[in-house]
Amino acid sequence: MRTKIHFLKGDITELAVDAIVNAANTDLALGSGVAGAIRRKGGPTIQEECDRIGPIGLGEAAVTTGGMLPALYVIHAASMSLGAKTTEQSLRESVRNSLNQAEERTFKSMALPAIGTGVAGFPVDACARIMIQEVLDHVKTRTSLERIYFVLFDEAALKVFQDTYKQLTQRAPA
Repeated sequence: MRTKIHFLKGDITELAVDAIVNAANTDLALGSGVAGAIRRKGGPTIQEECDRIGPIGLGEAAVTTGGMLPALYVIHAASMSLGAKTTEQSLRESVRNSLNQAEERTFKSMALPAIGTGVAGFPVDACARIMIQEVLDHVKTRTSLERIYFVLFDEAALKVFQDTYKQLTQRAPA
């Protein structure tokens, strides 16, 4: 079965999927941005699980339950150290490891935000290129993922992700 990739404007914490991805720090401290929304809406259980798991290495990903969220699980993609910036390498590795965590658990659906573009200061256009390329590379192989959602907070980011997807998928084969 071919994986369907969707782009939505909205709140990732409202999606009923197997897993949502959290733009995390290596301490797994749910502070602001997507992580803060997950903490507020998912309840204290998620932070308690993060405290038992963390810290994790830069570029790694860890999984907790979804607490009171509609999503069953949260994959915490550590693209930065606490107070630091996301880099191209840490973003690429954290997305790859998030996809691998989903595969290990045979998830059928997952949703990703624009990791690192908030407090971590990573440019949205570079984020879109890296994240979409990682997803496209991943789904070329056998995958349990049937639906992958990129959930963007505003129209501008949504357009960047949609345009980047078109550019990456309409390239002529080499």
